[in-house]
Amino acid sequence: MPKSPKKKAAKAASLPMPEAVAAPAKTKKPPKSVRSVEKRILAPLDIPAADGDATVLDRLWQTVEQRRLSGDVNHSHSARLMARGTAKVAQKLGEEAVECVIEATQGHRAETILESADLLYHLVVVWVDGGIRPEEVWAELHRRQGISGIVEKAARPKGIVRAARTTKLP
Repeated sequence: MPKSPKKKAAKAASLPMPEAVAAPAKTKKPPKSVRSVEKRILAPLDIPAADGDATVLDRLWQTVEQRRLSGDVNHSHSARLMARGTAKVAQKLGEEAVECVIEATQGHRAETILESADLLYHLVVVWVDGGIRPEEVWAELHRRQGISGIVEKAARPKGIVRAARTTKLP
């Protein structure tokens, strides 16, 4: 014999509720030392236009290349990351790209700026790991300047499309 709706409701009401669901957790302020560091590091998001130019990428590439050459995995995140191999370097780039996309999709401007910086840093690490100099990328961008993206993709050799294993590229 099937249970009545009243018995089902009573049984459901008597089930224990996880604390996280039952009452929303109160957000606790981080310690003052953490807030101080966050303020010092995260505050410079209002960058004057004079400080915001692309030469920072060339300087970043030089720094990452120096760290690669030093091989000091104990003191350099870049050296440690590259020592783990190209697959790990590429994985980190992918993770940062996803985080940037999530923040942009949610309309979080400040977080998108932070994640964009992380993404560019990890892209530079990929370049250094692959022996790619920034000038090579700048030259390719210069070559493409004034060319429609649709035309540029259509001009790619069919081998690239096959290697990519996608039909997204024309």
